[in-house]
This record gives sequence, structure tokens and C-alpha cells, in this order.
Amino acid sequence: MRDLVAGMRYLGKGQRWVAQHGRWWGFGLIPALIALVLYVAVLTVLALWSGDIAAWATPFADDWDEPWQGLLRGVFVGLLFAGGLMLSVLTFTAVTLLIGDPFYESLSEKVEESEGNCPPSPDRPLWQEVWIALRDSVHVLLRAAGFGILLFVLGFVPFIGQTVVPAIGFCVSGFFLAVELTSVAMQRRDIPVRERLRLLRGRKALAVGFGTPIVLLFLIPFIAVVLMPGAVAGATLLVRDLVPDEQAPEQAAGQGGAAAPYGQMAAPGAYGPPPASFPPNQGPPQAPPSPRPPSGPGSSAARPPAGW
Repeated sequence: MRDLVAGMRYLGKGQRWVAQHGRWWGFGLIPALIALVLYVAVLTVLALWSGDIAAWATPFADDWDEPWQGLLRGVFVGLLFAGGLMLSVLTFTAVTLLIGDPFYESLSEKVEESEGNCPPSPDRPLWQEVWIALRDSVHVLLRAAGFGILLFVLGFVPFIGQTVVPAIGFCVSGFFLAVELTSVAMQRRDIPVRERLRLLRGRKALAVGFGTPIVLLFLIPFIAVVLMPGAVAGATLLVRDLVPDEQAPEQAAGQGGAAAPYGQMAAPGAYGPPPASFPPNQGPPQAPPSPRPPSGPGSSAARPPAGW
């Protein structure tokens, strides 16, 4: 429960950060606006051609009498458009991150710089970064599609399909949305997508608490565009706390000297003050010789060994 609340707080922290840095909020709106225009165009074409698609998909109803033919194809059009709308919600973040990879990378770096200790990005060309982002997004979407098919089938179960399954569906969508949003900061740390999934599976409540409110808010028209920059900022703050700090060994080395590699001796002075130096051709001072034990009648040296 604590992780669930913490995930929601990261969303609020991200929105608060972009509110305090208005220029970066406007900068982060650009790819979201581009993606919105593309999705509106695709949905408009789908709405205009949905009748023809319904007639093509249901040729067996050509000889049906009214109103059955119109009713069947009207239901098909409604399901087709609803499916397209749901697919748009699920893929909007991935497409926006793909379009705005340079934008959100700069935004995420700025968030980390404001918090201190921004890790350097891998030295790769832009086309390779875009290809990795595309490949990782497809990997995540295929996993999400598998859960979506399972939940679709379970949706036909009476009562559970109308109550429990939709709630689980929102949580699953929130988890995978959190995976997508954290990919910007994770990719800068050169963490592969399978490792990202493992990290977030270890903190499921944190990921669900962060992603599920965004899924619900993204259902409101145009709100996804407004919240997208803050969502990326909040995901960056989440990654900073989720991934261990790699600078700790360097800080420890700066305080106590550099640690020697495993199996090798440390350099002189690495774990304490350097050894004292002596003049050339002269070793360390010798300890004074111990006095010779007395050899009188009462001394132990004059006695024979035990057992004689």
C-alpha cells in the first residue's frame, strides 16, 4: 500500500516540476501535439470508412432485410471505432515517446540535473537510439497485448467480467504504461528492456500506482497532451529512486582511496597513511638485542630440558 501511494506521488512530483519549469513543459508538448494530430487524422479516416469496412467484413448480411442488416453493421461499426479508440489510448504513449525521443531525453536530463548527479547518455548515434526505443516499445506492446487477450476472454465470465476484470485491466495497462514512461531514464542508464521489466515487477505496486492514474486521465480527450511532459518528469524521478546509485563506489574511493581489483593488493597508502621512508642504503632501525639470559645455577638456561 505504501508503494501504491508513493507511485501516485511521483506523478504529482512530475507535474509539479514541469509547472515550476514552464519552458520545459512547453518543450515537452511538441511531440505530444504531433502524435495527437496523427491520431485524430487516423480516427477520422476510420470513422469515414467504417461503413464500407463493415459491409466488406459482413458480406453474408447483404441479403438480410432491414432493420437486421443495419443493426448488425451498426454494432460492427461501434465495436470497430471503440477498438480503434482503445488501441489509440494504449499506443499513444509509445508513439509519442518514439516521435519525441530527443525532446523527452532532453527533458529527462534536465530533471536529473536539477536533482543532481545526471548519468551520461550512452555514446550512440540518434538512429540507433530511435531503433532501440522502437524495438523496446514493440516488446512491451506484445506483452501487453498478451494480457489484453486474456482479459478480453475473461470479460465474458458473468459478474467477474463486468467488475473485477476491468479493474485488473486498468492496473495492467498502468503497469505497462509505467514501463514505457520510465524507458527514457532507463535507456540513458543503458538498462535493457527485460531488466526494466524485472525491476518494475519487483515493485509492482509502485509501477501500478504511478501508471494507472495516468491511464484513467488519458481517457479524457486532450488531457494526455497536457500531462505527458509531467509524466516523463515523474517517471525520471521514479527511476532515480528505483535504480541504485552507481556513484557510491566512486564516493567511497574518494574518501578512503581507490579500492584494488579483486585478487590484487592495494596500492601503498590506499587504506591508511603511507609507510615511513628511510634514507637510501639503510633499512628500518633495528630493535635492540635482548639481554642474554643468565646462566647461573638458578637460571632456566642451565637446567636440562623437561623429560630428561
